[in-house]
Amino acid sequence: MTTTFDEMWGKEERLRSPYSQFGQWFEGEDPARLRAKQREAEEVFRLTGITFNVYGQAAAEERLIPFDIVPRIISGAEWKKLTRGIEQRVRAINAFLHDIYHRQEIVRAGRLPVEMIKNNEAYLPEMIGVTPPGGVYTHIVGIDLVRTGDDDFYVLEDNARTPSGVSYMLENRETMYKMFPELFAQTKVQPVSQYPRSLLRSLSACAPACAGETPTVAVLTPGSYNSAYFEHAFLADQMGVELVEGSDLRVVDGRVAMRTTLGYKPIDVIYRRIDDAFIDPLSFNPESALGVPGIMDVYRAGNVAIANAPGTGIADDKAIYSYMPEIVEFYTGEKAILQNVPTWRCNDPESLKYVLDNLPELVVKEVHGSGGYGMLIGPTASKKEIAEFRKKLESRPGNYIAQPTLSLSTVPILTKAGLAPRHVDLRPFVLVSPEGVNITPGGLTRVALKKGSLVVNSSQGGGTKDTWVLED
Repeated sequence: MTTTFDEMWGKEERLRSPYSQFGQWFEGEDPARLRAKQREAEEVFRLTGITFNVYGQAAAEERLIPFDIVPRIISGAEWKKLTRGIEQRVRAINAFLHDIYHRQEIVRAGRLPVEMIKNNEAYLPEMIGVTPPGGVYTHIVGIDLVRTGDDDFYVLEDNARTPSGVSYMLENRETMYKMFPELFAQTKVQPVSQYPRSLLRSLSACAPACAGETPTVAVLTPGSYNSAYFEHAFLADQMGVELVEGSDLRVVDGRVAMRTTLGYKPIDVIYRRIDDAFIDPLSFNPESALGVPGIMDVYRAGNVAIANAPGTGIADDKAIYSYMPEIVEFYTGEKAILQNVPTWRCNDPESLKYVLDNLPELVVKEVHGSGGYGMLIGPTASKKEIAEFRKKLESRPGNYIAQPTLSLSTVPILTKAGLAPRHVDLRPFVLVSPEGVNITPGGLTRVALKKGSLVVNSSQGGGTKDTWVLED
């Protein structure tokens, strides 16, 4: 039987050092006051309008993301090791993207089968030979990490397209400051509030050569019905830049320009929160009303920066993920500091046989899936669900990968009965520019609020926590 590592109490049920100050503070608190603070925090989120949309339900239901007031605490030493691994991985991803859209040296070297690129729906032939301004493909990256022991961290997946959740990281911290100022006065927690400024500086550093001294940056949103619209509006406001929709933009004199009261003004950097297929109806989906006709021609001419670059989705494809240790070593010359979760590629006949024989013990995911959808968690699935997934695997094996069920670490949440352990993951947010790699200390901790559940996604009933990285 596997034992679950608890980040507050460790395996021997002794308070771990990162939680020592918090533990002492918690012991001295009135449980009734803490429960009142939990309700107060939920009201703050409601008044602020921090919601997300749940698709696939009547009228795309809008919900609050549950927030738990017990922080997830990481020591400065632990964070230093994580950041080394995260930076190494992000640099390798950018090098990989440049390579596969240029000479494909990794394929020539036999380290990656050409089919993994050629047959991948996230690979965009329109990006072949294109080098983005500043040479950056993934300007904003979210690396999902899980922990299984005191010193054991794994990368669960790489989010290289349009990683979401940073607004919740910022609002979680702001809410905790309001609720418990005395706790921050006695605990040295590294700040996260600089993220919007860092994001603007990082995006501006990727502006094309035609930009002026102060580049014009805008956030491109699909609109208010998108599940992450709150975040789009929040980040535009925090950066002090325009929030635009495709209908606000057009190509004017070889530049992308936005409509203003004084006419059309050129934009240098577009932080896009729409999918590749909808960016340009002339290059991709002709039915798209969300993008800008002709924007890809401007992009290929080097007259606008798009963050993240079109075609980056291949780097967070779950089949490509299984090759990440080789990708990191190929482009950095070093062994990967952060390890992958062991992964079976179901398009391999031997791997498929193993997966089919062991479905009740495995987690099976769609190669292009996200948000906790389209996956099977074998140990908690019914016989009927396993049988249905078996048919899917047999009919389209290349559409899936499988992984062992990890014993994810737990962090306590506040319940009516006191503290109770729940499984968590962590999404640190990484900014990449020609100036370097910037990793915000902490990130978004997602927590499975249901007892025993391993699914942390908000769309599947999960919540969030404030993530503290302590000063050394």
